Amino acid sequence: MNKKILLILGDVVAVAILTVIGFATHGEADTTYLPRMAAVFFPTLIAWFLLAPQLGLFDLQVNSDWKNLWRVVSAAIFAAPLALVLRSLILNAPIIPIFAVVFAATNALGFLVWRAIYKLVSPGNR
Repeated sequence: MNKKILLILGDVVAVAILTVIGFATHGEADTTYLPRMAAVFFPTLIAWFLLAPQLGLFDLQVNSDWKNLWRVVSAAIFAAPLALVLRSLILNAPIIPIFAVVFAATNALGFLVWRAIYKLVSPGNR
């Protein structure tokens, strides 16, 4: 599989996992919450895929160097506010500041873990 496609698919899976974990921590992981999960999942994907390419996160040269993992954290932290604004518009709900901080931090950590795993298991990236 093409490494760039693997990065993209992995990012989508990471957002899905982070979304489910977020809802599960609040006891909201059954199917009745799927519309609200979608209201978080899709805005997060949109925000991530608007910002991540700008920081070179799909450039294989950038991803081959461990020193560039800071870009993943930066992209997640800066994508979070856009994702939450989109979510707010979809749900017609306010953005709670502490939720924004936790959302940005957990997404940054989740993407960092995924991208570190990618680097460890992908040939030529160690």
